[in-house]
Amino acid sequence: MAPGAWADAPLRVLFLAYRGNMRCGGQGVYLWYLARELARQGHRVDVFVGPPYPAAMAFAHSVRELPDGEFWAKWFAGEKAAFRPEGGWLRLFEPLSFYELASSRLGFLPEPFAFSLRAFRALAARLRAGDRFDLIHDVQTLGWGHLATRGLGLPMVTTIHHPLSVDRRHSFQRDETLSDAIGTMQFHPVAMQAFVARRLSRVITSSQVSARAIARDFRVAPERIRNLANGLDTELFRPDPDVARDPHEILCVGRAGDPTKGVDTLVDALALLPPPAKVTLVDEDHPLHRARKRAAERGCADRLHVTGRVSEAELVRLYNRAGLVAVPSNFEGFGLPAAEAMACGTPVVTSTAGALPEVMAAGGGGLLVPARDAEALAKGIRTLLEQPEACRELAARARQRVIARFSWPAIARRTVEVYEEVLRERRSAGGIRARR
Repeated sequence: MAPGAWADAPLRVLFLAYRGNMRCGGQGVYLWYLARELARQGHRVDVFVGPPYPAAMAFAHSVRELPDGEFWAKWFAGEKAAFRPEGGWLRLFEPLSFYELASSRLGFLPEPFAFSLRAFRALAARLRAGDRFDLIHDVQTLGWGHLATRGLGLPMVTTIHHPLSVDRRHSFQRDETLSDAIGTMQFHPVAMQAFVARRLSRVITSSQVSARAIARDFRVAPERIRNLANGLDTELFRPDPDVARDPHEILCVGRAGDPTKGVDTLVDALALLPPPAKVTLVDEDHPLHRARKRAAERGCADRLHVTGRVSEAELVRLYNRAGLVAVPSNFEGFGLPAAEAMACGTPVVTSTAGALPEVMAAGGGGLLVPARDAEALAKGIRTLLEQPEACRELAARARQRVIARFSWPAIARRTVEVYEEVLRERRSAGGIRARR
């Protein structure tokens, strides 16, 4: 069947995501925007999603929320009084709820596996009721229950922004004791995700670096991996002439507690830069914040501001206010802040880690410096801050290139091409029923 053969009959796509809120990370952003764009392009989108749940998805045909106890997050935050599940204490004796509680207490992350089983049960009920789907799109869950879902006869693709093995390696680098290392091994369900990924129809990812890591660490056959890049809302992230630039402000969007984000390197670079250079860090704030402590040790605490949580509108305003954006990461499967900054017409200094060189090559809106090198980062920042006019021209050109490469309409079209490729393959193998 030729590409586009389903154009006269919109696809019916079921998304599965064990966490759906945008504040939970890239999978929530990816789910919401890709589902919206597919719906805009005429496809039917249904969603099964776990907590924290996404913002309203009025564009979807249906959204089924699959609750869990969120025991791991509550245990980590010390909220033991909040362990009472929806429906009362007796719910704890249900097999999946008991598994989640016990696993959380032992240091495991139970959500992907538990969600995948709940999604299987919900999908089986929908199919028994007469509903039909063409394809399932998993968003980085990769739980054992997906193997049962495959048995229902529907092709499944998954998106992996980068394999969990990368996070595990960085966590090992941060661990200080044997107990820490054991905790890292327990928390990251790498073996499960790798096993499931190898048995799905296609793996979609966002960079060549991630594609290579998935092939190496998860042993997925390279011919089944598709690099479609990542998307961003170029209607939201755009230049705002009403916001005045602060030529001395360096913006960073990243969690200081995540060793892959390289915030320590940025704080060290700030100490090497003279006033009035200052850093605004978009991260949750608290009295024992890692970046604040490091800035105090380096003598630049008065030039570091941690915003706490911000709205999307405020984030766009911060991008437009900054003199430049720094992305000092030690690894990125894509590097969304770099693309968002270029979409807003703001120059960027990034490290050469992970996929950031790919993103910067596509946008062309800034400089690359070696990762984990505070002196090189400080030099790159100084170079851009001292050439504001050249930076503005650089960033203006970058926006148009970002739109062409990373806008959600472009990403959705590439994703549909992968869906159609899978459906053609299934049809030729006689593994797909005629559409009703």
